[in-house]
Amino acid sequence: MAELVYRPVIGLAMTMFKALDLKIDCKGSENVPRTGGAVLVSNHISYLDFIFNGVAALPQKRLVRFMAKDSVFRHKVSGPLMRGMKHIPVDRSKGETAYQHALESLRSGEIVGVFPEATISQSFTLKSFKSGAARMAQEAGVPLVPMAVWGTQRLWTKGHPRNFRRDHLPITMRVGEPIEAPADQYAGAITRRLRGRVQELLDAAQRAYPGQPKGPQDTWWLPAHLGGSAPTPEAVKAAEAG
Repeated sequence: MAELVYRPVIGLAMTMFKALDLKIDCKGSENVPRTGGAVLVSNHISYLDFIFNGVAALPQKRLVRFMAKDSVFRHKVSGPLMRGMKHIPVDRSKGETAYQHALESLRSGEIVGVFPEATISQSFTLKSFKSGAARMAQEAGVPLVPMAVWGTQRLWTKGHPRNFRRDHLPITMRVGEPIEAPADQYAGAITRRLRGRVQELLDAAQRAYPGQPKGPQDTWWLPAHLGGSAPTPEAVKAAEAG
């Protein structure tokens, strides 16, 4: 079936990246399977992560169907685009419907994109992973493809204004080798292995990242353990609980 919406949206995104003069460094795209189903799993630090995750799959000529909260599909602008790109709406009160939709996509040979942290990490560190990605991969008989993005939080993230200025921001992405998800293994164990691999890729992306804060007031996008002023994971939890 022709992709009447997805490919034009990709073209628009690439034009926007060029206009912003983003310095995109992506390594490991060859690890995205050229054919067949797979679950693409990434950390989540920005509202735009799904776009960059999708870009990482383009060299293999693959389009990723992302699972996203259903409110995005109800928006008058984003809704028609999300449906046209065949992304998968997730209503948390009816999670099984989205899960079955994702399974059908995987079994039909699609790549499904998942953020197992469920929400954006405001500390910019890796949160705990939900096991849904591993369970989907097991049930559909497809591999998990881990990846990490870094720098996207400087464009648009939770609690900070959008920055669509021509600031020549670097964006770093790393895609790892597929991880098998045998049906006879415990999903929790697979999830722990998956999270460990995403952490390794995130560490690699951060080490390779060429960008530096412009001054003392520009350290918000760096996690505390890297010398930045982003809240620690403990501080984020305390704020959410209070």
